Amino acid sequence: MRSPGRPDPERAIQRSFWRLIATGLSSEVAGAAVGVSTPVASRWFRHAGGMSPISLAEPSGRYLNFAEREEIALLLAQGHGVREIARRLGRDPSTISREVRRNPATRSGQCTYRAGVAQWKAEQAAKRPKVAKLAANPKLRAYVEHKLAGEVTNAQGLPIAGPNVPWAGRRHGRRKDRRWGTAWSPEQISNRLRIDFADDESMRVSHETIYQSLYVQGRGALRRELSACLRTGRALREPRARTGRSGRTFVSDEVKISQRPAEAEDRAVPGHWEGDLIIGLEKSAIGTLVERSSRFTMLLHLPRMEGFGASPYVKNGPPLAGHGAEAVNAAIAAQIGALPEQLRRSLTWDQGGELAKHAQLKIAAGIDIYFCDPHSPWQRPSNENTNGLLRQYFPKGTDLARWSHEDLKAVVTTLNDRPRKCLNWRTPAEVYQAQLQSSLQAGVATTP
Repeated sequence: MRSPGRPDPERAIQRSFWRLIATGLSSEVAGAAVGVSTPVASRWFRHAGGMSPISLAEPSGRYLNFAEREEIALLLAQGHGVREIARRLGRDPSTISREVRRNPATRSGQCTYRAGVAQWKAEQAAKRPKVAKLAANPKLRAYVEHKLAGEVTNAQGLPIAGPNVPWAGRRHGRRKDRRWGTAWSPEQISNRLRIDFADDESMRVSHETIYQSLYVQGRGALRRELSACLRTGRALREPRARTGRSGRTFVSDEVKISQRPAEAEDRAVPGHWEGDLIIGLEKSAIGTLVERSSRFTMLLHLPRMEGFGASPYVKNGPPLAGHGAEAVNAAIAAQIGALPEQLRRSLTWDQGGELAKHAQLKIAAGIDIYFCDPHSPWQRPSNENTNGLLRQYFPKGTDLARWSHEDLKAVVTTLNDRPRKCLNWRTPAEVYQAQLQSSLQAGVATTP
């Protein structure tokens, strides 16, 4: 066997390190807390893809640990026999006998038992290396890569390249462009395989295997640069953070989410929508509308108004950025007002100032407006999830006004043509078209 070199830190130290990482500490701070150097801590985090490569549960005690091996080496040097060592450690004599026979140090030409070498040999023998499933199955790997990085196309089927994003080997920060793609998540890919290859058991892979193939060095199955196609754009896994906002004075008790009809909660009745803005650089914005039952998505094109940038910004001045209350009202009314009455029951928004004139919107669009509680984005779960998907194409810190109405149409078509787990793997467009057809056949209303 090759020389073990400098022995690795104990598993207990590594478990402590990853427990600290789980609390949100950086790799440098966590490494200093457990007594390892900054380069070692950073290498642990980077090579493991930001996730613990070992179980954080305490060992059961079935196998010998390093402390016991040190005690064995000390007792052997004192001349004690195998049965005496086993009695002192509370182990079976055969366990001690096999340990001394299997893991001795032999580089000096003699079979002498040293705890460090024995520990290293035991860890090497405990490994069960095998070829990754995605590396051994080219057809499965090609399918996963296609779903992760498929092209976005317009109505004529022509690809839209989006921004040029070179791979730099590190995460693309929240203020950078990200690669455009169909952006299927690993969990969606894993579940879709059961439908597309129902009779082929070899075409099965878990979402965690896909994540590890992207993030963990040494797996070698998927190209590392494909991590740029994930919705987060991260090259490593990282802890999450939460933010909050204050309430608004224009939200009265009559329009709070507590007054919304109960039928909107179970998603059984179509026509209940959720909405929000995604904000970009230089006060640019795109509006999003998501139907709760089908998850069908519509995007609101909010171009800048004439005179934007011609003079310095004035606080509380005219909303020339394009997402003031009047511009948002007009965009929502144009989209939702064209729907049958059965499909415009309610709209739930956060407490953003862009819907300050919600009373006029209720009349113009013929839909009831409700607002979430402060610091409660989970009360619009479908819209929050969809906005996360859209950040693949419209990341924070980029100018969203550069995209035309046709570009937004191509992106939302791609989004609606992608099945989601909550829809039993039908696409939102299919579910929405079924709801629209049912509403028209019922004769309740007709499309203008």
